Amino acid sequence: MTRIEVPSSFSRRRAPRRVLRAFVLLIVLGLVGVGLWTYLSLSWAYSDGERAGILQKFARKGWLCKTYEGEIALYYGGGQYLGPGSSPQMWDFSVRDPRVAAELDKAVGHRVQLHYTEHPGLPSACFAETRFFVDRVTDEQTALPASPTALPDVRPGSTLAPPPSPSP
Repeated sequence: MTRIEVPSSFSRRRAPRRVLRAFVLLIVLGLVGVGLWTYLSLSWAYSDGERAGILQKFARKGWLCKTYEGEIALYYGGGQYLGPGSSPQMWDFSVRDPRVAAELDKAVGHRVQLHYTEHPGLPSACFAETRFFVDRVTDEQTALPASPTALPDVRPGSTLAPPPSPSP
């Protein structure tokens, strides 16, 4: 007896399902990879340090993802600006903690010392516009003693006069 083979439509339908399944698996693996990379880049700090200067601006920015962003003018030479006619170097930073943001909001225009951590490779600007996250702030104007011999006035345009000598 001769056997007649009837083509099965079952195997033709399986091929698109395999491709679709592989495509979905690839997308899921990609999303898991991006999520893992985001978690690692936010939780692991590449570096940390301190920066000090005059807090120039601080704002909450963003269309969809609101972030706290700021800028300080760095000062050099024991707390003094570079000199007349020179412009200070500006440093941009981001803040994730609302309590630190509230402290910085009060300190605009003051000399501040900022502790930061650097997080390179963030996959989106929704976390921050910069890679430097400030996590601690010291307002030097409120932290310094009010003695006239403590530190000279180093604001732009001020004259640096020596402190008065105590009379005997």
